[in-house]
Amino acid sequence: MISLKINNEYAQLKTVVLGIAKDFGGTPKLQDCYDPKSREHVKNGNFPNEESLVNELNQFLKVFKKYNVNVLRPDNIKNLNQIFSRDIAFVIDDKIIIPNIINERRKEITGIKSIIEEIDKKKIVTLSEKSSIEGGDVVVHNEDIFIGYSKQEDIDKYQVARTNEKAVSDIKNLFPEKNIFAFELNKSDEDPKENALHLDCCFQPVGNGMAILFEGGFKNSSDIALLENYFGINNLIRITKEEMYNMNSNVFSISEKVIVSEKNFKRLNAILRDNGFHVEEIKFSETAKMEGLLRCATLPLIRLWNKLLII
Repeated sequence: MISLKINNEYAQLKTVVLGIAKDFGGTPKLQDCYDPKSREHVKNGNFPNEESLVNELNQFLKVFKKYNVNVLRPDNIKNLNQIFSRDIAFVIDDKIIIPNIINERRKEITGIKSIIEEIDKKKIVTLSEKSSIEGGDVVVHNEDIFIGYSKQEDIDKYQVARTNEKAVSDIKNLFPEKNIFAFELNKSDEDPKENALHLDCCFQPVGNGMAILFEGGFKNSSDIALLENYFGINNLIRITKEEMYNMNSNVFSISEKVIVSEKNFKRLNAILRDNGFHVEEIKFSETAKMEGLLRCATLPLIRLWNKLLII
């Protein structure tokens, strides 16, 4: 049995589900794209191929093995993109939430069925049909949960609006002891530089009490002020619109001190190192063409967490 334990984004990682790219279906038709960045690269004729995606995930796998992380993989489903395992389930404390994701992606959940079967049924929560949410919009931070969402008018308007207010309410009810901070995100089906697909596309806490932030992903300036007060202005690593487009906020923490990052994130990686982090650099720029990066490709199941060490 798998004993789940996720209390934040950066405690020592023990077990993770890493997505797969084999048989991912190749370049989709333009009308079948469900995010603007994929659509952009289909139009430009440079959508990533299977070999490059498999190679990038293999680099990620090597880093996990270096740090003795137990890596699980989805069961292969032919002609299905199963790279972004983050969205199809997420863990808070000792519970795994099976969300309602967009119809185009629901088959992906079948790929992790064998993993879910290894979890105590009492720890599995399936949300109601009216509760729409994807794991990239959920960021766990000890006693707090940050959630990116869209109001109904944007849910109705944008294909990229994936998390609704009902889901925020349901998470509050599931974890009444947690503080919930819900942030309304900017959306665009056409321009990837104006679209915060998920919360982790514009915000993510890392170790040392720090967080990566792109202000333009948030609809309300009051949310930026909240995060400045929460983390402290000097503890926020602010990224530019171009860096957001390249997915700089979507790095992945193996521990409080070790972060996996894309090798072309020169400015971010230098800042992280200056603040005491060890940065493992890998190539992941082809995967980024589908509006996802390292955090998106992972579903952490177990992190070792000592509450006494959390400040």
